[in-house]
Amino acid sequence: MTASHTLDTRDAVRAGAEIDIAGSRWPVYKLEALAAGLLALVAAALVLGSPQAGVLLGATVGAVLWTLGRWRAAR
Repeated sequence: MTASHTLDTRDAVRAGAEIDIAGSRWPVYKLEALAAGLLALVAAALVLGSPQAGVLLGATVGAVLWTLGRWRAAR
């Protein structure tokens, strides 16, 4: 058995749920982070009346959820 067989097994175990979009496989946590970031952007822009604040908040929410999702998938 070579090292590549071992790595393939580990990758398959860690893969998690994925969705195929236009031929690319996306982990679900990435799509959830993008959706939450967009929702936060729209909500903050409407509530605060400031598109700049909405962009900052949406980017923060998206980045935090993306990072946490990657961390959970790696474990």
